[in-house]
Amino acid sequence: MTIKQTALAVAIGGMLATPGHAGLVISEYVEGSSNNKAVELRNTGSAPVDLTAWELQVYFNGSSTPGLTIDLAGEVAAGGHFVFAHSAADPAILAVADQTTGAGLFNGDDAITLLEGGVVADSLGQVGVDPGSAWGSGETRTQNATLRRLDGSAADTDPFDAYDPAATFAGFPQDSFDDLGVGDGDGDDGGDDGSDPDQPNLSCGADATPISAIQGTTTDSPLAGDSLVIEAVVTGVFNGDGGLGGFFVEEEASDRDDNPLSSEGLFVYAPDAAVSVGQRVRVAGSITEYGGLTELTDLSGLADCGNTTLPAATTLALPWDTLETPEAYESMRVSFSRPLTVNDTYDLARYGSLTLGSDRHFIPTNIVAPGDDAAVVAELNARDRLILDDGSNQQNPALVPYPTPQLSAAQTVRAGDQVTDLTGILDYRYDEWRLHPSSAPGFISANNRPAGPELTDRGDLVVAAFNVLNFFNGDGFGGGFPTARGADTAEELQRQTAKLVSAISALDADIIGLMEIENDGYGDTSAIAELAAALGGSWAYIDPGLEQLGNDDIAVGLLYRSDRVTPQGAAATLAEGAFAELNRRPLAQTFVPVAGDDGVTVVVNHFKSKGCRGADGANADQGDGQGCWNPMRTQAAEALAGWLANDATGTGEADVLVIGDLNSYAKEDPIQSLVGDGYQDLVARFAGEQAYSYVFYGQAGYLDHALANSPLQAKIADATVWHINADEPRALDYNTEFQTPQQQASYYAPDAYRASDHDPVLVSLTLTADEPADRADLNGDGRVNGRDVARFILAYLFGRADVEHYDVNADGRVDRHDLRAILQVIRER
Repeated sequence: MTIKQTALAVAIGGMLATPGHAGLVISEYVEGSSNNKAVELRNTGSAPVDLTAWELQVYFNGSSTPGLTIDLAGEVAAGGHFVFAHSAADPAILAVADQTTGAGLFNGDDAITLLEGGVVADSLGQVGVDPGSAWGSGETRTQNATLRRLDGSAADTDPFDAYDPAATFAGFPQDSFDDLGVGDGDGDDGGDDGSDPDQPNLSCGADATPISAIQGTTTDSPLAGDSLVIEAVVTGVFNGDGGLGGFFVEEEASDRDDNPLSSEGLFVYAPDAAVSVGQRVRVAGSITEYGGLTELTDLSGLADCGNTTLPAATTLALPWDTLETPEAYESMRVSFSRPLTVNDTYDLARYGSLTLGSDRHFIPTNIVAPGDDAAVVAELNARDRLILDDGSNQQNPALVPYPTPQLSAAQTVRAGDQVTDLTGILDYRYDEWRLHPSSAPGFISANNRPAGPELTDRGDLVVAAFNVLNFFNGDGFGGGFPTARGADTAEELQRQTAKLVSAISALDADIIGLMEIENDGYGDTSAIAELAAALGGSWAYIDPGLEQLGNDDIAVGLLYRSDRVTPQGAAATLAEGAFAELNRRPLAQTFVPVAGDDGVTVVVNHFKSKGCRGADGANADQGDGQGCWNPMRTQAAEALAGWLANDATGTGEADVLVIGDLNSYAKEDPIQSLVGDGYQDLVARFAGEQAYSYVFYGQAGYLDHALANSPLQAKIADATVWHINADEPRALDYNTEFQTPQQQASYYAPDAYRASDHDPVLVSLTLTADEPADRADLNGDGRVNGRDVARFILAYLFGRADVEHYDVNADGRVDRHDLRAILQVIRER
């Protein structure tokens, strides 16, 4: 027991039960899919038990204090059972439930205690310890499994001792609850009790059930629940510490059927089996469906039938014809005919996996309209998805094998890179199709790290938008950690600061709008002051004269180079309506270059996220691809445009640049609302339809925006996204959790890459550009009148020798909008 656990035990004193405590024990535990969660209690005494003084407590995610306490009610007869369950569980669970709750119940890494009068009568898990995803291994684990108490096993009255469910329980597959409320608690699922004298025939070459008959042509096996014998070749072994807990077998060519829809491969769950690739084995067991994977489990015999040649790998290609297509190759040895593209690196260091596809995937609503069109793109993306796994269930492996031979800060794999030589076992688990390679794949750096931002024309002024991934600085004196977000220690803050300084310095921008900076004011110890000081030189920040900007933990901010630009007027913000609560308040400031007199008003924003907590009605997810809170973000866009149209900073500056994380993709309602109000999407204009600044679930898009109002559009020289963050594995950021000391050193570099999870957006402006009134004088007579209109119409109809001369609104095109610009100048004069 650790010092912390000992202190906890002393603190609760008499809660630990004495060995002679009698009454209820936890006889069955169900941690299934969705809300299929239940705890069965059994009365081991000879008298009824009144539950008035009894309660269940749940300790979430390694917490030392209960996050949920449930007062039990009713009576349990001697030898009887009591079932407590989630109110949204499977009807089969609810049919035997004695008491339910709608509250969120336990997951596999949560500890549970059963108490009588505050005294622990039994427990499951270890209070104060986070095991990762679960205690135990194989089927005898506390995640995605059912546990049934072994006959004669004693109650665990010390919730702080090391815990292994196998000492007390027998494990059963996920969503096994046929014994709930009726079983005798001895770990028996009501099947064969071993008294049947018939033994499986393990004679090599004898009749066996074909794997194709087991797999069938549907998702679930037609022989699920049957006990049978197979004989096949071992194609992959994934036992050992952290492995998959078994091996894969495949039929030899002579034993296959002629149906292309039935798989010839099968996973055998046998954590301790001593087999090898190429070995022909005869195995007896029962067929089960575990998390969507057909398995042979509960082995009653295994015989060695010699070695043979491996079946040839089946050649496949993405995308799948349908979402069901890979079922025909489940657990088979396969290879992919072409290189696949990395679409996501998010789980690389945590689970040793990469998300692949035939090409780069984009967020549907980043490239098409929400609704039906977005649904089509979403389905196409889903059919073009495969997880490259590492043949392991282990979390946070000490060696991450991708890119070959292992991940480090200097040897990374980025979204957009390609993977070659993909041969291995096609597997299905954790709701994804996965490839466990039988040999090391190759990697092609098709999306190299960009050395710096690529602006073809830096103009007179550069403005950037940068989400800094929760930059919190504790108490500002090197202490006060952990904070609400961001760095957990002073060391992590130092690492985070170094990466942000590298990135921001390389931007070489004059003005930078920040998102996700700690909302702790503007004093000398504030987060924004610390970041500006770390940048050094002439960096300064805008102080709007408030204690903090709104009531969120995070806020927006503005940094600027005082040797290059001067703030004009006072900073402004909007605190009413859509910005009163959920959307972070915007911050606007007008700037003028030190060497010029033409300015621009920069407005940095951070709209409400797409997370669904608390969302209902129209703000709930409408299934159109825009996520939750879309109306709230749209209201923010409308309010922002109205506010800015009325000279928000009071300086009279007509040029306005809206920047920031609007939590909306390019084709979604909030962005289209701003476009409808005359703002131009500069990322779309200069970076194109496939621009992105963020990667979510293997799909790229841009939440980070730069939009120019009509007067400013002619002064935009260029815009770009600097891809230093979104494509990189998150393990390369400043965080140190879930990493060995060696990984903390090898994964980290004080450079710009993975300084955040969003890429910065840059915009360059040429403030000395001619005004529309000057460009509208097409005939050069010093006046703008009907003659210029006629000249434009003739040139438009019969061809233009000098396109730029007729591009009055300077948007890179000559069209009806240029004629409108001429007419607007005439009206204004």
